[in-house]
Amino acid sequence: MSNNPSFVLRSIEDVAYEERSVPEHISDTEVLVAIKKTGICGSDVHYYVHGKIGDFIVKEPMVLGHESAGVITKVGAKVKHVKVGDKVAVEPGSTCRVCEFCKSGKYNLCPDIVFAATPPYDGTLARYYRVLGDLTYPLPEHLTLEDGAMMEPLSVGVHSVSNLGNFKFGQNIAVFGCGPVGLLCMAVAKALGAKKIFAADIVPSRLEFAKSYVGAIPYQPLSPSTEESKLQYSKRNAENMKKTLGIGERGANAIDLAIDASGAEVSIQTALYIVGTGGTMVQVGMGNPNIQIDLSPMMTKEVSFKGSFRYTHGDYPLAISLVAQGKVDLKPLVTHRYNFNDAIAAFKATRAGKSEDGKDVIKAIISGPDVSPNDP
Repeated sequence: MSNNPSFVLRSIEDVAYEERSVPEHISDTEVLVAIKKTGICGSDVHYYVHGKIGDFIVKEPMVLGHESAGVITKVGAKVKHVKVGDKVAVEPGSTCRVCEFCKSGKYNLCPDIVFAATPPYDGTLARYYRVLGDLTYPLPEHLTLEDGAMMEPLSVGVHSVSNLGNFKFGQNIAVFGCGPVGLLCMAVAKALGAKKIFAADIVPSRLEFAKSYVGAIPYQPLSPSTEESKLQYSKRNAENMKKTLGIGERGANAIDLAIDASGAEVSIQTALYIVGTGGTMVQVGMGNPNIQIDLSPMMTKEVSFKGSFRYTHGDYPLAISLVAQGKVDLKPLVTHRYNFNDAIAAFKATRAGKSEDGKDVIKAIISGPDVSPNDP
């Protein structure tokens, strides 16, 4: 094994390539992965721009990246399900294994989770990454390493729609926000047999993509008025959405599951107004934590409101299975590919939502050191 170049965030908008030591020793339960493909997540960009997300604050230099796949280069003695040379998707969060949440299968709520590229822990944008063996998932032969990197955001969609949303065949879903996570939530819903998928976004090109990608019924929200509050606007917007798209409060035309993948206050408010009686809303988008909501519809409709945080037991395997069976196509979502040495350009394009040629960015993938972006 040679050097270990790493893409490091030093402070706000200050990134650099640093040489980090190669992990020479792994425990009996660990593996060493040569990282080949890494997707850029909104959280990576948020750390790059703001230096923090909520209470997670970058205080020391930190390697970025957590949506990764690679090839096994070392295997601990007790790891039996993978071998050197295997292509794997990497789940980027290890937990204590002994707390009540870990033991109940909700290990994403473990208080001692070590998550890649969440301060103070280094991420995966490097040549090598050491991780617990059971957090690596072998990829079927016909899936690519790019597919493997996309399993992380897809698992967020699986967790939100299938695990928390308990979405069933023949149900209706409305998703607010047509970024990567919103699109993947729609893709999971389609794979599970959704009857209707409604997509809401303020950007027409994103709505068109959602329509072509999963057959979503698009909705572009009304323009707000300066004379109304956000709640008043959201209520008016929800009524217009219902009328325009034929959404009902109950029965076959009701929204069984509403997902907010935007984090925008008015999207959250609108979602609560349009979700059907007895329905579920899952909040997966991260935005301003201090917002106003109307409790009346939530109470009178007995809406189940759930927060979504990463993924947990069974989410990665289901994500891989859906792609392996051809029920979710990840390839259309990868719009930009970059060399490892061009990671800064990848971050800037993702932040802007467009690359320098004006093309919309959905998901940018950075190849590992000495790996060509043309290699799948």
